[in-house]
Amino acid sequence: MADLDALRARWTRALEGARTPAHAPDGGPDAGPDPSPYAENLLARWQEPQRHYHTLTHLTSVLDHIDVLEKHADDPDVVRLAAWFHDAVYLPDRSENEERSARLAERALAEAGVPEARTAEVARLVRLTVTHDPADDDRDGQVLCDADLAILAAPPSAYAAYTAAVREEYHFVPNDAFRDGRSAILRQLLSLPRLFRTPYGAAEWEATARYNLAAELELLASAGPSGE
Repeated sequence: MADLDALRARWTRALEGARTPAHAPDGGPDAGPDPSPYAENLLARWQEPQRHYHTLTHLTSVLDHIDVLEKHADDPDVVRLAAWFHDAVYLPDRSENEERSARLAERALAEAGVPEARTAEVARLVRLTVTHDPADDDRDGQVLCDADLAILAAPPSAYAAYTAAVREEYHFVPNDAFRDGRSAILRQLLSLPRLFRTPYGAAEWEATARYNLAAELELLASAGPSGE
């Protein structure tokens, strides 16, 4: 169960950090609207009934992994805000979730007092989660994408729970179609030269993630028409 009060506090810290000019003399946040209504709106979105994997548990995990990777980011608070918004709009049967989430970030953060450049950067990072393919010099993008994909390197029981939750989100897709689509995603991930772009992610998560992906792909193949 996610700790809602802890999440509210994390949202407030990230928002106030992003409101602060990069070279503010006192390091304090600029005045802006109360962060609480924005937190409540986002928390409600992350608790919608169609979600089984893209839940507050996933949000908390991404934020936790950003904390681990913080030293690799140029603007950690912007990355944290991007984590809050990256699945804020999520309908499993729609393909434009990331774009709609990015537009939500652009509207909400501008209203909440985040400077234009940082608001635009949050939206860019949200859109990057379509491909999880940050440029070699995109440190913030690397941190967000690695944090979002860190579930791939989870221990076996947690990885199994993740795959079951993903299947539940796509309950409306017939078994054969889901198996084919999921297998294609797994093969595409395994074909990448690197799953993780930060030095920490590459060293700590890459090997385990590839093992998990390969094992899931083998399991899906064995459950195919000839193995059922």
